[in-house]
Amino acid sequence: MRTTASGERILTETVWLEAPVADVWAAYTTSEGWTAWASPKAEIDLRAGGSILTQYDKTKAIGDDGTNRLTIVSYVPEEILTLKADVSANWPELLKQDAENLCNVILFEAMGENRTRIRSFGLGYGDSQEYDALLDFFAQANAGLLAGLKHYVEDGVRSDF
Repeated sequence: MRTTASGERILTETVWLEAPVADVWAAYTTSEGWTAWASPKAEIDLRAGGSILTQYDKTKAIGDDGTNRLTIVSYVPEEILTLKADVSANWPELLKQDAENLCNVILFEAMGENRTRIRSFGLGYGDSQEYDALLDFFAQANAGLLAGLKHYVEDGVRSDF
């Protein structure tokens, strides 16, 4: 775990994918791609100020209780995606208190014609036992999501939600 000069911790995750960066980018930034590996329902408006809306409950629609919103802060196609979570009622109080400090920077790096590296940096986390538990949860959840992405872009296997 890395720490910034101001004491904020950075959750860093890396995954190597045997797929072209264009395919990985499409899986991450389109509704069709996202619903193949990350959640059963998603609506993506890819633009600065746009959003990624997700619903993990198959019985509910986007906009119903439980919908998660990630604001797209900025992006460079096939290179960088910066996201900020809408930390609403579904999130722990600790994250609500620090919501302004939290964001995720995702780097998409073509490492050859058919190989991509994704590096994800979750920024703004504090240093406490409560954050330790949250970071453990996020690390495990993100590992599962990235495994789903890997299966989808490498093997064409859609996640079974």
